Amino acid sequence: MINRFARITFASVLACLAVLLVGCGGKDSAKPAGAKPSTAASTPAWVKGMATVPADRLPPEARQTLKLIDKGGPFPYSKDGVVFGNFEKLLPQQKRGYYHEYTVQNPKSRDRGAWRIVTGQGHEFYWTDDHYKSFKAVLR
Repeated sequence: MINRFARITFASVLACLAVLLVGCGGKDSAKPAGAKPSTAASTPAWVKGMATVPADRLPPEARQTLKLIDKGGPFPYSKDGVVFGNFEKLLPQQKRGYYHEYTVQNPKSRDRGAWRIVTGQGHEFYWTDDHYKSFKAVLR
């Protein structure tokens, strides 16, 4: 009986040590040291294969516009918040009125320039720096 108890205890201790040495067994535990964690789980479904940009990688002026959008304004341009028609069809098709656009002030431009943030009613955020020729999904 003591031998059996000792064997079970010893096996349990070895199993615990193995878990401690290998890691907790989480989804990233098998990755080599220095590997970046996967963002697949944190990428929203609405991105659907689009190019992406983390919000903290946007120009400071775009990050300021995001803050204004979150607060509900006030916005510096009278056209901020108007319906974006998606005539280029680069964003997922939605009913008219789903998307709204906001100007991002470009310090190199003397007018509204080409920078915009487009929002969707499903809390999507898109960035364009070329006046709607291309978009990146903003990851927040």
